[in-house]
Amino acid sequence: MKLYITYLKLHLKTLFEYKLSLILSIIAQTFIIYSFYFSLDSLFRKFNNIGGYTKYEVLLTFAIVFFGYSVNEVFARGIDQFDELIVTGDFDRLLTRPRSIILQVLGYKIQYIKIVRLLFSLVVLIISITHLGIKWNIIKVITLLFMLLSSIAIFFSIFLIAASYCFITVQGLEVRNLLTDGGKNIAQYPMGVFNKVVRNIFTFIIPYSLVNYYPLLYILDKTNNIYNIFLPLLVFIYIIPCILIFNKGTKKYLSTGS
Repeated sequence: MKLYITYLKLHLKTLFEYKLSLILSIIAQTFIIYSFYFSLDSLFRKFNNIGGYTKYEVLLTFAIVFFGYSVNEVFARGIDQFDELIVTGDFDRLLTRPRSIILQVLGYKIQYIKIVRLLFSLVVLIISITHLGIKWNIIKVITLLFMLLSSIAIFFSIFLIAASYCFITVQGLEVRNLLTDGGKNIAQYPMGVFNKVVRNIFTFIIPYSLVNYYPLLYILDKTNNIYNIFLPLLVFIYIIPCILIFNKGTKKYLSTGS
């Protein structure tokens, strides 16, 4: 953990070395994240609801998913862009160090600038909650906390899967974008708006539904099933095979010859 804190400090120091670049990056990120919100807002100017879900119910889902994705963009960017390590041969150097490979990859690239997106997701979360009129209690607060934490866990797992694919093809840009950006764009809507086949895929194969659908039903009083509260915790079990797959790929890695 001390090593990772050192990584955090070094990347933070690098960030403030180029102040103009930092300011321009913040402006760019602000426009990008507003475009996400604008697209959803424009959609609901045409329709009162989507699949029975109102604007602010969808925004709540959007905020939870975007929160988890943004956390990983900041602190797990090294795993998300793992193919860079493979192509440049830098991964070979990491293997010679007596430290956890995953920890070293996490510290390889930390993008503090994406914290702007993280803050934006929290703003949208607050906006949606204040407009929904949810009757909050301690159980619903815990459920929301589970959803936020599991959102981080699901994208971390997917980043690991995409990184593992790089051991086969070296560059896995298409698969990475399909799983991460593509998954995020689907998961920002409640899974109830999709048909049963899609819901099953994103429940049993890539469990987005455990993050943004079943527990959401409980928070919105669309179900009284108490088990929905704990379903997000199953996502943390999903991390285990993802780590095992990545570690197996690491053991079979024979370098790219760079």
